[in-house]
Amino acid sequence: MPPLSQITPPLPLPLWPAHHLAEPLWLLALLLLPLLAWLRRRRPVSVLLIPHAAAWAPARRPAARRWPVLLAGSAFCLLVLALTRPQRIDDTRSIRGEGYDIVIAIDLSTSMYAEDVSLDGRRVNRLDALRPVIESFIRRRPSDRIGFVAFAGRAYTLAPLTHDHAWLSRQVDRLRIGLIEDGTAIGDGLGLALSRLERARSQSDASRAGAFVILMTDGANNRGTLTPEQAAALAKARGVPVFTIGVGRDGLVPFPAFDQQGRRVGTTRVMADLDPATLRHISALTGGRYFRAEDSDTANAAFAEIDRAQKITFQQTSQVLATELFPWPAAASALLLLLAALPLLRRSAT
Repeated sequence: MPPLSQITPPLPLPLWPAHHLAEPLWLLALLLLPLLAWLRRRRPVSVLLIPHAAAWAPARRPAARRWPVLLAGSAFCLLVLALTRPQRIDDTRSIRGEGYDIVIAIDLSTSMYAEDVSLDGRRVNRLDALRPVIESFIRRRPSDRIGFVAFAGRAYTLAPLTHDHAWLSRQVDRLRIGLIEDGTAIGDGLGLALSRLERARSQSDASRAGAFVILMTDGANNRGTLTPEQAAALAKARGVPVFTIGVGRDGLVPFPAFDQQGRRVGTTRVMADLDPATLRHISALTGGRYFRAEDSDTANAAFAEIDRAQKITFQQTSQVLATELFPWPAAASALLLLLAALPLLRRSAT
């Protein structure tokens, strides 16, 4: 045997793919440019003409007289662009206004090595058969926060409640039998799941629709501090339904044999020790349901039934994670204004 060890984004004005303007109404300020140009042409002209006055000062080219005005106009355009807050869209995520808090408690005791479950026509151990079923369930619950508790002889939090279901699926992929010292502490596993829900409830807003636990095991309780009955009483007191799933078949089941180095050397048969009466009692006491998962099809049916029973409708909005780009046009505007002001600075210096 192996070693045990809500933000709704501003109305975007598309510029180019993956960019938008957060405050596009500032673009109306550009209408001031034609008005300023018209007023400049209508400025008063002196009626006092002095012959040969042009000879009193060095000749200046028309372009040299115009470039400060052009620089100032360009700086004004860039300033308006900065005020519109251009943004680069880095990510778009869904914000769940409401949903369930769910903790899945899964048994990782060595009895899960039993190969009495078929998946795609081949025999696999119980954990490998459950893994794709759990991942499919997670994908069907986009509005919910889901966490994981793993238990064997002890119970540990594998993943806290989270909306990051992609990360959660990666955690499911890392599940391994033998991560925890051997045994089956059903009461402790359920107790820790309730503790995670209680902590999340005290920290979350009132938009959560409720909470429930899915408890999966293939054995009878033989370790731990809490008994399954005590943990079930806690769940009932807190109003948390517990859906229990008994994994595997009854009787003698095929089981891999390992040498002292953890290498598989063959297959033997062991007696399954599932305690369906306790699982039925837990689900009946808390208002959940008991399911039997003898193969991947019945496991899928169990999760699908839970999904239908504990489903809500919800309003979903989008959250845009963006990088602000306004510092760039703002800095360029300041630079152009400085260049436009250089002739004035030189004149004042003389």
